[in-house]
Amino acid sequence: MKTRIIIDSTADLTPEYKNRVSIVPLIVRFGSEEYTDGVTIDNKTFYEKLIESDVLPTTSQATPYAFMKELDKVKEAGEGAVVITISSKLSGTYQSAKIASAQYENIYVVDSGSAAIGSGILIERAIELMDKGLSAKEIAEQLEREKEKIVIVALVNTLEYLKRGGRISKTVAFAGTVLNIKPVISLINGEIRMLGKARGSKMGNNLLVQEIEKAGGVDFSKPVLLGYAGLSDALLLKYIEDSKYIWENGLKTIRYTSIGSVIGTHVGPGAIAVAFFKN
Repeated sequence: MKTRIIIDSTADLTPEYKNRVSIVPLIVRFGSEEYTDGVTIDNKTFYEKLIESDVLPTTSQATPYAFMKELDKVKEAGEGAVVITISSKLSGTYQSAKIASAQYENIYVVDSGSAAIGSGILIERAIELMDKGLSAKEIAEQLEREKEKIVIVALVNTLEYLKRGGRISKTVAFAGTVLNIKPVISLINGEIRMLGKARGSKMGNNLLVQEIEKAGGVDFSKPVLLGYAGLSDALLLKYIEDSKYIWENGLKTIRYTSIGSVIGTHVGPGAIAVAFFKN
């Protein structure tokens, strides 16, 4: 039986993988303006609005009905499906997928426990397993085991958006701006956590490298993906150059993509991130 991979729009993928999945979009709102993520607003427009807007955007979870529309196609084709969602601690989208899937056979829902490029590498892994001929059930079981090894770490360029989102206090944000503090954050157990702070981008890049080493190194037999938030990839390209020794022996090419709206709202423009499976 053929298997289909269904994801939500919060996952960040490179084009060759995005073309191989079905995407259920979330809703992004800037005040009274409502957009369908990835359909009526792309990442470039999102960041332009994020920079211009006085209010932080909000997102609404994908509905069970939105998933059912995709699952109806799976049923009609006589296929199975693996549905991979953003962390259930960040969105109710996983619950919507579970509700929808209860009415179908051979549908397996996986909570990625991650978001953005973290979800992205789990989806890439699902496609690899599908290409090896594993069934939907076997893919889902393998992902449940392997998702625990996903590490996503990000270097944030400004504290402004963490402040506006209520993640840090105004006093900490002000002091951080004066001192040029760059926090390193991660998704741990599905929630955003601060790992450390550095003065300036160079020390921040070093801190990012230290976190990769602290995780026990990168499993290069599985997908690795880097990402940037905002309108320019310049800071990410600088980081790639500075940390080249980590990647040059393990990767033929260093792949990266733009980070979408859900994580982008919290980290703001100029953040850079790395997602990998640890050894």
